Amino acid sequence: MMKTLIFSSRTMKEIIRDPISLFFGLAFPVILLILLTLINKNIPTNQFDIVYLTPGIAVFGLSFMALFAGQIIAKDRTSEFLTRLFTTPMKAKDFILGYTFPLLPMAFIQIVLCFVVALFLGMEFTFAIIITILSILPIGVVFICSGLLLGSILSEKAVGGVCGALLTNVTAWFSGAWFDVELVGGIFEKIAYVLPFFHAVEVGRAGMTGQYAAMFPDLWWVLGYSIVISILAVYVFRKKMSL
Repeated sequence: MMKTLIFSSRTMKEIIRDPISLFFGLAFPVILLILLTLINKNIPTNQFDIVYLTPGIAVFGLSFMALFAGQIIAKDRTSEFLTRLFTTPMKAKDFILGYTFPLLPMAFIQIVLCFVVALFLGMEFTFAIIITILSILPIGVVFICSGLLLGSILSEKAVGGVCGALLTNVTAWFSGAWFDVELVGGIFEKIAYVLPFFHAVEVGRAGMTGQYAAMFPDLWWVLGYSIVISILAVYVFRKKMSL
């Protein structure tokens, strides 16, 4: 565990060295939340109601965690930093945990930041906010481990395209954060139900409305994704270590 914590400390330093990307990842969801709330004041719609909108923005904002995770591990691979570390007693799970630990607090801060801004925009503070923040965090694990998985097999440039452009757009379209996926229907709706992003948003919205029992079918779906992708990330990384 000590080796993992030391490696986590080093990973955190690498994240801090790129303040522009860090600021963009944290600020963009907040700016989006403010803009959509202003639109809702002029053109009222339930979809952009602050209680309904904030969980969706929080989930979308976490998609940037995949980009951070993927770029860090891809950069370490191309610089041969990991090659040198492979000679140490550290195992694949130690590396994955070492990359994940610093990103989890970032994910938590990003979620909290969205809800703090929402309070200033008129959301009433209730105990449901705390429950919702905690229930959204598992999708952060999905994004982080997805980034680590892709960063283990792709170049830094490719990771930027897949995690930065593709994954964020997939999250935006299929999460149901901006529109009801049932309005589109068909194959689009079916894809949305298979992916974890839609379920994460539904968990958040159920939490915000106090419907805690309704959270669990969707929450199990997100937790299942987080476990599977975490195992895949460790497995792929172990394979890379043995090459």
